Amino acid sequence: MTADSSGADRGRIPFISLVPFLLIAFGLAWGILGLFIFLPEQMTGIFGQLTGQHPLFFLAVYAPAIAAFIVIGHKGGARGLRGYLARLLRWRCHGAWYALLVVGIPLLFYAGSALKGNLFAEPFPFTSLHPLIVAWGFTAIKGPVEELGWRGLALPLLQRKFAPIWAGLILGIIWGFWHLPAFLLSGTPQSAWSFTPFFAGSVAVSVIVTALFNSSRGSILLPALFHFQLNNPIWPDAQPYDTFAFVAAAILIVWIKREMMFSRRGGFTEVIPEALD
Repeated sequence: MTADSSGADRGRIPFISLVPFLLIAFGLAWGILGLFIFLPEQMTGIFGQLTGQHPLFFLAVYAPAIAAFIVIGHKGGARGLRGYLARLLRWRCHGAWYALLVVGIPLLFYAGSALKGNLFAEPFPFTSLHPLIVAWGFTAIKGPVEELGWRGLALPLLQRKFAPIWAGLILGIIWGFWHLPAFLLSGTPQSAWSFTPFFAGSVAVSVIVTALFNSSRGSILLPALFHFQLNNPIWPDAQPYDTFAFVAAAILIVWIKREMMFSRRGGFTEVIPEALD
């Protein structure tokens, strides 16, 4: 699907829809976390201590998906939402991408852990199957849901104006910056990390996922699986050294996919597909 083949969708979801999407995604997430930052005693007294499993933290994480649903529902109605969600069924792409999802991402984390020097220093984080399944369940319903917004709506809109490499970089900057308030709150997963390497890693990951997104003809499912693997609780703690691994992987993928990444014709631009595979 090229950048010029989605005229019907452009009429329903114009590029300017990116503005209300970002306003809602940032307003909801930053509003919730901002209240805990600036009114900690009052918010904690009413809602309890904010943690990574708190319902309000989930609501903040879901902000990009909520924003996408509002924008697409307003512009495309129920039919548009059905078409947009049908992209969750798109799974076809080159087998090398599945190798990256299943084998490559773990290797990148283990490489970062080796650089950090703790590759064999920490035990496996789960001692039985039940807590592992619970952790996987929470991981599946948290971060990957963001992709309904970032790759579901924002990326195809950006690729109407920019070649994939630039769209991926722009979205990576937005995506990384969107996480900033979580680094300012104790109790969130990000509070123990350094923002600068996380931000750089977000940009690198965004570039990688942009290539995956276009290779899969606009799949939301595969970026969500990628996101799940990024947050998979069984990988070793490689912060901040995993950033180097993901930056190196992004450079390699851009080189391999350079013809597609530097041409606007390589970008998938539909939010609401005209037809399923």
